Amino acid sequence: MATNKNATIRYQALNRCFRNPGRKYYIDDLIEACNDSLLDIDSSSTGIKRRQVFDDIKFMRDSQGFDAPIESYKDGKKVFYRYSELSFSINNQPLNEKEAGQLKEALLTLSRFKGIPQFEWVDEIKTRLEASFQLKSREKVIEFEENQYLKGKELIGILYDAIINKQILEIQYQSFKRDEPIQMILEPYFLKQYNSRWFLFGLNVEMKTISNLALDRIIRIRETNRHYTDNDTWDFEEFFEDVVGVSVNKSQEPVKILLQINKSLWPYIESKPIHGSQKVKVKNDESVTIELNLQINYELTSMIFAFGEDVKVLAPKELKTSIKNKAEALLKNYL
Repeated sequence: MATNKNATIRYQALNRCFRNPGRKYYIDDLIEACNDSLLDIDSSSTGIKRRQVFDDIKFMRDSQGFDAPIESYKDGKKVFYRYSELSFSINNQPLNEKEAGQLKEALLTLSRFKGIPQFEWVDEIKTRLEASFQLKSREKVIEFEENQYLKGKELIGILYDAIINKQILEIQYQSFKRDEPIQMILEPYFLKQYNSRWFLFGLNVEMKTISNLALDRIIRIRETNRHYTDNDTWDFEEFFEDVVGVSVNKSQEPVKILLQINKSLWPYIESKPIHGSQKVKVKNDESVTIELNLQINYELTSMIFAFGEDVKVLAPKELKTSIKNKAEALLKNYL
């Protein structure tokens, strides 16, 4: 079925007309019925024309649509339309082949979460659709950026459940910065993927601060009987507003960053902005200078460094020095 909202409204209006044995609906009547329904939903609707109703009837009759038994009956010089089986209704129909195909495509996209407990139903439904509608399996035509060998991926389901069910966890965690693992009590709030890795954000109960844990560094998770406090403080839509990546320092204010982009790299940066705050300040034949308003964190520094000689930091001095030191350290590896 067409996914257009207006199309759905028209199909329902036509369905009511075709099922009504007490009135003859000619083409002008069908147009009026559709337009009345559209106006009920959207007062600014400009209505539809005769050609659209004929196209809708054709689609509803088709097996790719509703396979509806719509018949045209001569009434003098005019023609009216009605279901030959008045018990028929598009609302009683199972999924047609087109709908099933669209649903299958959506499930194929969801199947990127394969292995996560909450998504075990995806493969089951996909199999049932293929069996019911003889849908042919297609070659793989889309692939998401994902590291199938990443450690900790199996924890997503456990952590997702803990967040939904408001379960406080005791987590053993091995930081890159420590020789020994640490124990913490965490109220889990949010899961986020960045650069093919998954991260858990939650309230460290003892420290009363938000902790950011990479799932591949979690050693063990254990449920506790502690009382969970609803999160009324942290809005995770805004939490990452001033950063690139997942490293957030709430005590650090965002700063103005100026980057000079080589003209060869600019089309890439223009089509895929570094951040939503990106603004063009100066543009000439050789380069484009952009302004960003961000916290300086590990991810931003790494991204700029990865652009190499095509990006020059103009400000602030702190970021400029950081990139310079990384470049000098890299150079030493090749001396």
